[in-house]
Amino acid sequence: MKIYITMPAGVIRDSFITPNARRAIEKSGEVSCNPYDRQLTREELKNVMKDADVLITGWGTEMLTADLFLSADKLKIVAHTGGSVGNLVDGAVYEKGIRVLSGNNVYAKSVAEGCLCYTISALRQTEIYINVMRNGGWKDDSSKNRGLIGKRVGLVGFGAIAKYFVEMLRLFHTEVLVYSSYLTNEEAENCGVELSAIDTIFETCDVISLHSGLTEKTTGMINKELLKKIKDGALLVNTARGALMDETALIEELKTGRFMAALDVYTEEPLAIDSPLRTMQNVLPMPHMGGPTIDMREEVALTLAEDIKRFINGQPLINEIEAEHSLRMTKH
Repeated sequence: MKIYITMPAGVIRDSFITPNARRAIEKSGEVSCNPYDRQLTREELKNVMKDADVLITGWGTEMLTADLFLSADKLKIVAHTGGSVGNLVDGAVYEKGIRVLSGNNVYAKSVAEGCLCYTISALRQTEIYINVMRNGGWKDDSSKNRGLIGKRVGLVGFGAIAKYFVEMLRLFHTEVLVYSSYLTNEEAENCGVELSAIDTIFETCDVISLHSGLTEKTTGMINKELLKKIKDGALLVNTARGALMDETALIEELKTGRFMAALDVYTEEPLAIDSPLRTMQNVLPMPHMGGPTIDMREEVALTLAEDIKRFINGQPLINEIEAEHSLRMTKH
């Protein structure tokens, strides 16, 4: 097997393809890497694909469209170290019978952990009281921190991240409502959640967490009308994509002080220096760090290496992204 890693030389590739991960990949074949500190051009990518059995890709790799597969007769696997393959593959990959893998499952666990962290931190107003302590203060009788135990939580979207989040929420005895176009009543019951209308989630939930992929259909789905329905004292959490929401409307509603928000993603990133979201006391702003944490990058590479070995041995693949699933994944 000839395995080619398209990721540019540098700290990002090194954080994924550690010496340990490289040894694991080499157990399945001869490994070559992009020699440049930049992404391969389409022509360069086309050339390396001629001889590769496995293509290991990363953030920023050119989209693998039909023209690149004209001579890629040996290619059997595309293993993406990112999560979403929405901007990496199109139908041509699946039409050629090429198997597509990604780090989506590993990332999902890490982002779900981040979502839980932000939720608890915002409810307990951790940032506020850390600043009080740093400035020589102490708590007073006006403290209004809250907890997650027993709360009603609404999830918008129910992909891998949301499913892991639900598992974590069980420890807090929460009631979980889900708005999803793909979840059936039977699947919802098996997961211990309740299917709900999106209006009900915004009107009744103590915590609302966004988990939809960003597609043409979902862009701007959290509009002014929905934001106005958030009940007083609720928490809105977004670790998905900023463009799911009308950010201007969000800022206007947050200015009322009716509810809180924990935001990890924004319509434009980095977030503008003068954005009110940076300074509002009812906003916990984070710079798109929900996940994966840095220690998960090697784990992604090791997981993909294991799946490549499973392919060679004719075993089922754990991290495969089917064609239908790829269509629902975020397109940047």
